[in-house]
Parts: sequence; structure tokens; C-alpha cells
Amino acid sequence: MNTDEQQIRTLIERWAEAVHACDLAGVVAGHADDIVMYDVPPPQEGVRGIEAYRKTWPPFLRWQAQGALFEIESLEVTAGADVAFAYALLRCGITADDLSRRLRLTFGLRKEGGQWVVAHEHHSFPITDAGAAEQEVRQVYQRWYECTAAHDLDGMMATIAGDVVSYEQEVPLQYVGVDAVREFCARGLDAGGDAGVTLDVPELKVMVREDMAVAWGLDLVRVDGSEESWSRATRVFQRRDGAWLMIHQHRSVPQDPATGQARTDLRP
Repeated sequence: MNTDEQQIRTLIERWAEAVHACDLAGVVAGHADDIVMYDVPPPQEGVRGIEAYRKTWPPFLRWQAQGALFEIESLEVTAGADVAFAYALLRCGITADDLSRRLRLTFGLRKEGGQWVVAHEHHSFPITDAGAAEQEVRQVYQRWYECTAAHDLDGMMATIAGDVVSYEQEVPLQYVGVDAVREFCARGLDAGGDAGVTLDVPELKVMVREDMAVAWGLDLVRVDGSEESWSRATRVFQRRDGAWLMIHQHRSVPQDPATGQARTDLRP
């Protein structure tokens, strides 16, 4: 391997390490001022310029900070005198199912002032069929079931978008942002005390179109395996950076029109 190829390899490896460490300055370092990035999320025309590139990263790094892996599996570099390209496969995700896929990267580089800089990045995941995507959304639910039973609040939040909007059965009118939803879920877990709390959606329906999914069903919450409550729930998901995140949910119980009281006693 020649010196140029080694310098480029080191540059890309440090970039991946910075992403994994949620180090924004390290992520941006080594990129040209006129960088053009074609990313997994929109816009279709790509992100242009170093400031626009910088602004794309904070949402992903917040997700990364929840315990995701961002690790180069293979990296190939070809360098000319002042232009080079590289391509890589990365393990990117939190769950085993996330990590079964690979994030694909292509880099275009040029030499400026004797130093290699990244002038172009292209990130993509393979397109999965609707059946596979539906299964991925169902795996999000399975994660919620397991984390609820384990009182693992961090795990429950790992698949909630930072900009989520949730309509819950309790006031206020809406819960905006993952922190508000986290506080609501924490209260629910605390209310159960030391009792076992489980969540299930016995007849979950999921519909997927490209990078959007809608799921609905009756939520069943049990406390200590016996006390149970049912409610109606609709949830909307978006695939962001290769992972399905909940961006909206709407939970409710029917209201008796004669009394105005919530009918929490109903069963399917």
C-alpha cells in the first residue's frame, strides 16, 4: 500500500471512529468546503457545502449515542496523484437485525495543499422488500415488549424519533419530542413499582410503503400478569439512516357519549 492510500485509509477510519464517538468536529474534519453528500435520507439532490453537511449529523449522532454501532467492516482505496476514491461496508445499527445489513459508502477525494480531503460521500442501504420491511417494524414492537418487561427505559426510547409527536390518553394535548415521551413512559413504569409490567399488541397490523410505515392494533398492558388494560393505538414510522423510528403515535380509549367517561373496562 502506498503512502497516499494509507493516508486516505487513516482519514476514513478516523471519520468512522468520530461518528461512533458522536464527535461532530471529528466527523466534519477532513472534508472539503464544497463537499457533496448523497445520504440515505432526503433531499434527493444531496447535501452541498460543509455547513449543510455539518447540520445533517446531530440527529444521527443523537441516535448513535443510544448505543448504536458504526464500524467499518471492509475498506478499499485507490489513489492517483491528486484524485482518489474509496468504498466501504459498515455495520451500522443497534439491534442484531439492524446489524445484519450493511451500510454502503463511496468516497471521492482530492488533494488540497498536499492533504487528502473528502469531496463526495454517498451512503446507502440495500432496498428491502415490503415483507422484510414489515418484519423490521414488527421487530421494533418486539423490542418494546422486551424492554417494557425489563423496565429498560433507554431501550424503549432507542426507536423513538427525536421529533416524535405523541397523542396520549392523558393531558397535555400532545407530547412533543422524545424527552417528553420518555418522561411519560418513565411515569408509567414507576407507577407499576416492583410489579411486573408487560406490553403486547396481540393482533398488530403493519403497512409499509418505501420509507414510511403505519401500524395499528389494541395495546394490552398487564401488571403482575393479571391486572390488564386495553387501549387503541396507531403509530407511524419513518426509516431514517437505515433504522425504523416512531415519529407519531395516537393512543386512546372510547368515551361513553352518555356520561362522558372513558370506558377503560372494555375488552376485545
